[in-house]
Amino acid sequence: MPRERKVGIYIHMYQRLLIVFLSAVLLAGSAFGSTSNRKKRHRVVRAAASAVKVVTYAPKLIGIHGSKKRIATPFADPTLGDSVDGEDLMARRAAAQALGPQNGAVIVADPNTGRILSVVNQKLAYQGAYEPCSTIKIVAALAGLNEGIINQDSTLRITKHHSIDLTEALAHSNNAYFASVGERLGYEKIVQYGQMFGLGEKAGLNIEAEQPGLIAEAPPSDGLGMMTSFGEGFWMTPMELTAIVSAVANGGTLYYLQHPSSQTEIDQFVPQVKRQLDMGPWLTEIKPGMMGAVEYGTARRAGFTATEPIFGKTGTCTDNRSLTHLGWFGSYNEVGGRKLVVVVLLTSTAHSVSGPIASGVAGAVYKNLSGENYFAQEAQQTSPAALISNHSY
Repeated sequence: MPRERKVGIYIHMYQRLLIVFLSAVLLAGSAFGSTSNRKKRHRVVRAAASAVKVVTYAPKLIGIHGSKKRIATPFADPTLGDSVDGEDLMARRAAAQALGPQNGAVIVADPNTGRILSVVNQKLAYQGAYEPCSTIKIVAALAGLNEGIINQDSTLRITKHHSIDLTEALAHSNNAYFASVGERLGYEKIVQYGQMFGLGEKAGLNIEAEQPGLIAEAPPSDGLGMMTSFGEGFWMTPMELTAIVSAVANGGTLYYLQHPSSQTEIDQFVPQVKRQLDMGPWLTEIKPGMMGAVEYGTARRAGFTATEPIFGKTGTCTDNRSLTHLGWFGSYNEVGGRKLVVVVLLTSTAHSVSGPIASGVAGAVYKNLSGENYFAQEAQQTSPAALISNHSY
């Protein structure tokens, strides 16, 4: 293994250990300022999880792939092998130009119907399951809000003289804040909310090439906080993140993602609801933080404009199984009553990708489409048939 890669891995391990240490210190000192309803069951779950943490073998995985290990493959051209039949060619051109020759995938989708408009690098988008990195903080924030662990004004003491609230924690992707949320949620709740948002299952409908992500059957050895700060213990596909962000954008409906492959399928398209997420009241609580990420936080490269706002969450880490370096960005915009979801995953065997870089790719997609007056087009109306799903949970 090259020396520089070894150094990168050691640095990454050091950062993870530092987060675990900080989380423990903060929890011992009554971390959240305005939230006091710590329930006994959280302490019981945390104690039980502590006993599991000493296990040194790799956790068993929930999913059809068992313990298979996906190895990152360098892509000479990310569009090779893609089928463009049925795609929105304007959206595809914008996404392909934004990604360029980088190793990665881009999905563009309509969050109000679940229709995939374009997928660049379909193999990676359908089958590339990696740690979510900090994009898991979207799920962690909503879980914490729904369980009454935090609210928008809940603060975490970072230093003696500085505390942060939920908005700042999302905007700057603060690991200690969300590690504390995970410790208080407990393993079972973390997995429950992950599954509620579709992690560990296929996000698409009748997409033959798609494979589901995975969920570990036991907490990570370095603590529950790693699940809600780095996404450790989850392996997520770009499709799954697209479904999650779409649900956030549309107010709480988790659609099956559908990728029409012909004009006939487009004409006969009917949205299909997987399930309704009872998260409506909390979605407005995380929106300022997702906008803040683009305006002044980790996703500044996406390019903030008041007239065409983008809401998003970055993720940067190294996948534990494949040692692939990852740059995630899940986002949606709001322009003239229309919303569009853009999800980007960048992969590399070197430290050359990050969430901020991925946000720049997504920003370029939105900019390319805006330059084509894409958002002035009439939005597709949701069919009433979408209110009834013919597919089981």
